[in-house]
Amino acid sequence: MTDVKKMLEISKAVISECCLENGAIVAANSFKDYYPPEAKHYFYVWPRDGSYASIAADMLNLKYIPENFFSWCLKRAEGFRDSGLFFEKYYVNGLKALNRFQPDQTGSVLFAIWHHYQNDLEGALEFEELIKRAAYGLSRAWNGKGFDRVANDLWEERLAFPDLAENFTYSLAACIRGLESACEMIPDGEGCEIWRSVAEEMRLRLDEHFDGGHFVRSSGKLTDRRIDASVLGLVYPFAIYESGDPRIDSTVEEIERRLVINGGVHRYEHDEYDGWMFDGMHRKKGAGAWPLLNFWLSTYWVQRGDAEKARKYYDWVLERTNGYIPEQIFDNDLQVSVSPLLWSHAMFVIVSNFLGKM
Repeated sequence: MTDVKKMLEISKAVISECCLENGAIVAANSFKDYYPPEAKHYFYVWPRDGSYASIAADMLNLKYIPENFFSWCLKRAEGFRDSGLFFEKYYVNGLKALNRFQPDQTGSVLFAIWHHYQNDLEGALEFEELIKRAAYGLSRAWNGKGFDRVANDLWEERLAFPDLAENFTYSLAACIRGLESACEMIPDGEGCEIWRSVAEEMRLRLDEHFDGGHFVRSSGKLTDRRIDASVLGLVYPFAIYESGDPRIDSTVEEIERRLVINGGVHRYEHDEYDGWMFDGMHRKKGAGAWPLLNFWLSTYWVQRGDAEKARKYYDWVLERTNGYIPEQIFDNDLQVSVSPLLWSHAMFVIVSNFLGKM
């Protein structure tokens, strides 16, 4: 098993190496010698990934990383000043690499700003323009039942359509917490009233995503009832529901029953993505377990007060890595994963902090 202290040192280095001089945070530094050539190229900025990295950087006392990233979001992300929204991914110079709308990206950035300044909310006013534009952007895109345009889920595998009043569970949670965070940072004025009202509408919609057994992947006129591990985000980091809520507990039971295979947590049922390339083609021979999800589930069990279960999911990854934490761990020696993945290392730092190992 890899030593935790050593893993934290490696994680600090990986996060730092994914943070570029202009403030961009890439999902993986594909130009490093340690990056596997058979893996998909991840030298792009996903605002979501950058947000989780910023949270981890706070815990590592790398305070300059979040601030540089927030500045990049405001000044470089193409189209943000006009729309107040962040889209799927960007080149490091800020140009859009893909134009698909992912609502959780904007909510995540707002939450990451709050996280960075939670002990000095007045300090967040350094990014007042970013906060206001993002909160107004999300509010304008919301029509009371859903978003006014086609939205993509965080895994980039499924679309939600406005005519179906369809929303992704994780995305709503991120947007609710993002808008509420904006109100905590800028509590006065008409803006906060608007943002809070939209967040309340989203909460009402999110409550409908519980189908009696678990929170579904997406809900609307048509519902995707498959279980998705990202619904853990309802507890952490977005704290929409408490870990002891019976609805959350029954959802986690379904995650463990359907998505935990030989100790590793998978994204959702029948996932095929593996990030393994051949002559420019994605092989898609079946997904593996995602270490970041093991750490996410471990975080849930820490909050639930079950340290033994938390360590089980945590140690499962450490027993199967040599320091660099990949995107996926497979049950064979053929498939090759993106490694190291920024988000995996960020989640390792986060859960290590929860477990008191930092």
